[in-house]
Amino acid sequence: VNLIINSDTALQQAIGDMRDLYKQHRFVRVKLTTGKARSLDQNGISHVWYEQIARELREDTPLGVKCFCKLHYGVPIMRAEDEEFRTLYDSVIKPLSYEKKLEAMKVWPVTSLMNKDQLSQYLSAMQAGYAGRVWLEFPTEQEAA
Repeated sequence: VNLIINSDTALQQAIGDMRDLYKQHRFVRVKLTTGKARSLDQNGISHVWYEQIARELREDTPLGVKCFCKLHYGVPIMRAEDEEFRTLYDSVIKPLSYEKKLEAMKVWPVTSLMNKDQLSQYLSAMQAGYAGRVWLEFPTEQEAA
């Protein structure tokens, strides 16, 4: 069950839902996060940047760039901020060779788990990581429209 609480009514409904689940199962695990989900604009920017990096550097495909960025910029953010992610990553992915880690990034969720603030950190990390090699810009309001 995934609950979004953004009003007093939604809070009341969530409390009722949790109460019902507890009555039914006598054990409920709850994970609370704050902040809005990332915007489609942020998601779109990352994909535009993967394409741009691949075209300009010609060292990898857009998918290869995405896997590299997820591993080098996204994983550290998620490991630092999400205990469940860190535990699972450390047991499943961390033991792999570097090449296998990159391959795993094709299917391992990283950026899809990020909230708006985390994805902002990710985009900033990409900019810093490619600084001096590729100029990654955020679109202006007019370009985004």
